[in-house]
Amino acid sequence: METGVKEVELRDLWRRYKDDGDKGARERLVVAYSPLVKFVAGRLGAGLPSHVEDADLISYGLMGLIGAIERFEPERGIKFETFAMTRIRGAIIDELRSLDWVPRSVRARARQIEKANAKLEHQLHRAPTDAEVAEELDMSLDDFQETLTRISNSSVVALDELWTLSDSSGDQVSLLDTIQDPAAVDPALEMDTTEMKDRLADAIARLPEREKLVVALYYYENLTLREIGEVLGVTESRVSQLHTKAVLRLKSRLQGDPLAETG
Repeated sequence: METGVKEVELRDLWRRYKDDGDKGARERLVVAYSPLVKFVAGRLGAGLPSHVEDADLISYGLMGLIGAIERFEPERGIKFETFAMTRIRGAIIDELRSLDWVPRSVRARARQIEKANAKLEHQLHRAPTDAEVAEELDMSLDDFQETLTRISNSSVVALDELWTLSDSSGDQVSLLDTIQDPAAVDPALEMDTTEMKDRLADAIARLPEREKLVVALYYYENLTLREIGEVLGVTESRVSQLHTKAVLRLKSRLQGDPLAETG
């Protein structure tokens, strides 16, 4: 993502801040990388209730950006944008969760859908349809889809979170952040990362085609839900439902559910 600041100037700002402790350089880095905050806040805010203000998300994200700048080690050879976006997203999500605005009933329904998906996949050896999950939950199809919409509008969980870990301070960091030396990767960590990538690729490959397409367009092509709706010829609300179903399926498969693993 473009920062509007030349690379040579950014390198000089990093040197002045990290080597000399120049607070002015730190503030200029915050300004230079602030578009990252707007981008992440926009992506997260797209599926949140209308009472969650964009300005609040940006404020939470700025704290994450400042923390990223303070902790970043340029000599590690990791791209700052990658490092910072994980921190920004984590700061926003942590703050939203601390507010506890997601109804307990919505959280409970999301867990029920995850379990129903895992159970039916084990029985059917394929991804269940909406109608099959609704029947398993003793709900009408309309009620099931309305539930998906409520979960989508309340959830701050995204596919990106499946790639994160907690460091010793409790912060959410990407797997990439845990590599100590780019020239000497820890073999155990490399194996874990490769295994996670393989499991995620396999889980995505087993998604129904429309859900797989939504995941690809949203996470790899960076399209908005509205733009994906235009591609698929459906409403933005329907795309939101498809995204929610995909994430719930992937969570049940990747987070140790034995039924999901054998499905």
